[in-house]
Amino acid sequence: MNDMTIFPQLDIPETLAAGPGPGNTDPRVLARFAQTGLADHMQADVLRGMIECKEMLRQVWGTKNTYTYGVGGTGFSGLDCMLGAILPGDTVVAFVNGTFSGIDGLTIRMKAATREELAANAMDPQAASVTIINVPHGQSVTGEIVEKALASKKPKWAFMAHWETGSGRINDLQGFSDACERHGAMGLVDAVSSLGIADFSIDAYPGVVGWASCPQKGVLCLPLTYAPVSFTDRYIAHVRANGCASYVHNPVLEARHWGIVDGKDVAAGSYHRTHSGYAVAAFHEALRITLQHGRAQKARDYAFHEKALRDAVTAMGCDVTSNMTSLVVLNLPASLAGREKELVQGCRAKGFGIWPTLSEPVQVRIGILNQLSERAITDIVMRFAVAMKEMGAEIDMGAVQAGLDRHYQSAMAAE
Repeated sequence: MNDMTIFPQLDIPETLAAGPGPGNTDPRVLARFAQTGLADHMQADVLRGMIECKEMLRQVWGTKNTYTYGVGGTGFSGLDCMLGAILPGDTVVAFVNGTFSGIDGLTIRMKAATREELAANAMDPQAASVTIINVPHGQSVTGEIVEKALASKKPKWAFMAHWETGSGRINDLQGFSDACERHGAMGLVDAVSSLGIADFSIDAYPGVVGWASCPQKGVLCLPLTYAPVSFTDRYIAHVRANGCASYVHNPVLEARHWGIVDGKDVAAGSYHRTHSGYAVAAFHEALRITLQHGRAQKARDYAFHEKALRDAVTAMGCDVTSNMTSLVVLNLPASLAGREKELVQGCRAKGFGIWPTLSEPVQVRIGILNQLSERAITDIVMRFAVAMKEMGAEIDMGAVQAGLDRHYQSAMAAE
């Protein structure tokens, strides 16, 4: 019992994060994290930084929502805060078309389940008040699908992921918002994979009352910092009237530490829980970089570089089934079918972090988060081509490189 094991120092090597997220963090964000002084969570500069983050986040979201701030933790922390307004017995329609909207759907069933339903199956409750609309993998949730379900069910809440990273599909945000308005549902949106990548303003979608995202994808901060959320006055009024079964992730209490009290901005936040000055500084710098890049320009850059990657893997014989601009989801050529996980594991062993899909059918996912340059995309393409070639695929490396050259030369010619 007195034996003690002290392991060697943990060294984690630098890898090329070319999956759905997290992305490679900008060195400027890492520098702000490392160079920040030790300060308590109520120190004046920490509070000022939080208030400035809140104001910058409104610009990134494209909103005038006062209740716009970051929830301490990962993207799931922000989602848990947003979904916390759902109480046992609430009627919900949730649209699922991939791994992560599926996890969101399970979260919703857990929150809406009665005590009896939880007792019957605590890890997978079948809440009678929740309707899950399953859309096949590789297909998007359309406005027509949403309209049909909400017209039939007339729920209190409706939920959809904007960009579903599990399958690489963009869902119909306009159609979702319009249907929520028509049928009186309060829309909730998982924007984990779209915020900071797509060019959209949430105030343009009045049917949606709650939004949640994450720190380490489009915003490109460190994973354990702040998950952006934004709530309309209608959502906050509902929480005030009906409550929320959480203290830590309570949407109203969380906001107080960010200088949002009784629906108004105040000079200084009040204590809710301990925040890290290091995390505040990193989040602050990530938001500054996002705004400096420009939301519209960043969206154009993602679309431009994603097309280079898409065309390159298509030239290798892969079939792309996604329509996101930060992630390519593909089927391998017939000669490699069934070896997706083997290919992914081989790439990871060489410091090239791509991903398989986490649900059937098994596909390969290659992401370009914070890889918006010709050099970075060429590196990703060539690493993937070499990996396929080593597994026996017939790849014309010269033709692949020529395709990349044409793509980027055409851009220079246009300038």
